[in-house]
Formats: sequence, C-alpha cells, structure tokens
Amino acid sequence: MPLVSVIIPIFNGNKTIRDTIESVINQTFTDWELIVINDGSQDATLDIVSSIKETRLKVFSYPNAGAPASRNRGFSHAVGEFIAFLDADDRWTPDKLEAQLKALQENPDAAVAYSWSDFVDESGEFLRLGSHSTVTGNVYEKLLLIDFLDNGSNPLIGRQAFMEVGGFDESLPAGQDWDLYLRLAARYNFVVVPLPQILYRVSANSISSNAMQLESGCLKAIERAFSEAPESLQHLKRYSLANLYKYLTYKILAAPPERHKGLAAARFLWQAMVCDRDRLPEQRILLRILLKIALVALLPPQQAQALINKSNTLPKIQNVLLSYMRV
Repeated sequence: MPLVSVIIPIFNGNKTIRDTIESVINQTFTDWELIVINDGSQDATLDIVSSIKETRLKVFSYPNAGAPASRNRGFSHAVGEFIAFLDADDRWTPDKLEAQLKALQENPDAAVAYSWSDFVDESGEFLRLGSHSTVTGNVYEKLLLIDFLDNGSNPLIGRQAFMEVGGFDESLPAGQDWDLYLRLAARYNFVVVPLPQILYRVSANSISSNAMQLESGCLKAIERAFSEAPESLQHLKRYSLANLYKYLTYKILAAPPERHKGLAAARFLWQAMVCDRDRLPEQRILLRILLKIALVALLPPQQAQALINKSNTLPKIQNVLLSYMRV
C-alpha cells in the first residue's frame, strides 16, 4: 500500500498534463500512487494520460463537475496515509514529497506540511516569488489574514485530518483551497519546508485569474472562518478583507487591460482602503496605481497597453500592492 496518494484533477489540460505528471514520476520519494481524475475533458487529455506507462498511475473519468469535486473524487480512490493535490498545470521540484514527508515525520504534532511556491508563466518562465512564509505550528491566526500557502498544489496532508475536516467545499466558486486550509489550521499544526518546491503556472484560464469568482469564493470562506473563530481573533476580519481586495486589485492590474477590469480594480482598491485605512501605499505609488486603473478603465485595450508599455513603472506598480498586505 503506497504511503502517499497524489491526486490530479484535470479538465482539458492537454498542453501541460504530461509535464505535470512527469514532475510526480521524477520525485526522489517513490512510495506513491498517482490518481488522475479526468473531469469530462474534451481535448486530447485522456489520450495523453493513457499513453504514459507508469504502474503507479491510475485514471478515473467522470462527467465535468469542477476541481473541488474532482479532488474529493480522487480522495475517494486514495489509499495513502498522506494526501497531496497537484493542479494539472503546475509542477513540483523532485524533492517536494520527500522533504514534506520528512517534515511531518519529524513533527508528529503537525498534520500539514507546506513549502514555498514560485509563480511561472504559461511557458514556465519565472514571474515572481510566492509568499515564502516561515510560520509553523499554530498558523491559524496568520492564515486568517492571508493564504500564505498560495495555491492548491502545495501541502502534504495527513489522511485522517483531511477526512475530519470534510474535504473540499464543492459549493464555493473559488477559494476552496484557502477554505480547506483554514479548517485544517483550526484543528491542527502546520510545518514548513522553507524551499521553493511548487511552480505555480499563471494562465488566463485558471480559476484564480477570474477575479470576480475569486472574490465571491473568498468572501464566503472568510465569513465561514470568522463565524467559527474565537472572539480574540475577530479584530482580524477587516485586515483579512483588506488583504483579499489588495490581492484582487493586483490580479486585475497584472492582466491584459480591458475596460470592465479597470472598473473592477477601482472597486477592489476602494474596498481595500476602506477595510485598512492605516496601511496604504505612499501617495506617489497610490497615484500611479490610480493612473493605471484610469488607463485601463477609460481607454481601448490596445491604446491602454501601448501607454503602459511606454512606462518603466506602470507594469510594476501592481506588485507594490502585495507588499502592503498584513502578514
């Protein structure tokens, strides 16, 4: 019986799935099973997966139901003592499972091991660092403020802990990962592996690229978490909301310009300022952010992009928003 079950949900991922699976096959830790849940793919995904000759690989096909349902379906087939989820367009470094398993074995009071993430583009080229958090032990307070695990391809989770918190909430349109981590952190300790072991691919088709879905899902996750959090942590709610809206503003401004996105960015920035009035970018940076929002909202996309490209600062200012999150 394998010690670790790796679960990959996939829908129309023929461009990246081979690379993702190979990052599991190339792990230095070898006592694993790989469960691929084909979520109603209509491209060549199933043919590609079926062509990979690996005895530890199992494939199950279902009608399309979305990533959280596919992850839960994958868990229903899993037998490992530890569970890891990997999105079909992300990759792991070869030492990911070995290092996280060692961390859990050396810290028996912990049920979740997480590593650092780096963000890459659709070609696999480096974009930016992830949170690179070092918080360990009782991480609940920090996780209420921000999802420092960054994505759903990160942690290694004890099977029993995953079962006790009830798996992924399939009713959320987005933010299911953070919601799960919050429920785990309310009961269990976490341990960190301070190495960048997850390469998270940023693509136009990813759930996290849809800011409106992300807002809706994360707001529900925040409401649930604070409805269950102790009174001593309730003061963190406004900062949690501010961090969410700063991140959403970043997501909008990092995307190709479209007028409706400019209006959304203005709303997100306003919400962030209302929730966290005492932690805002300095005036000159704030003016640059507002200028970019105005360009995106008022000009045709090509014209807005041309003006943005002429500036050495506008393409970068959105990153400032990440530095103003409370962590």
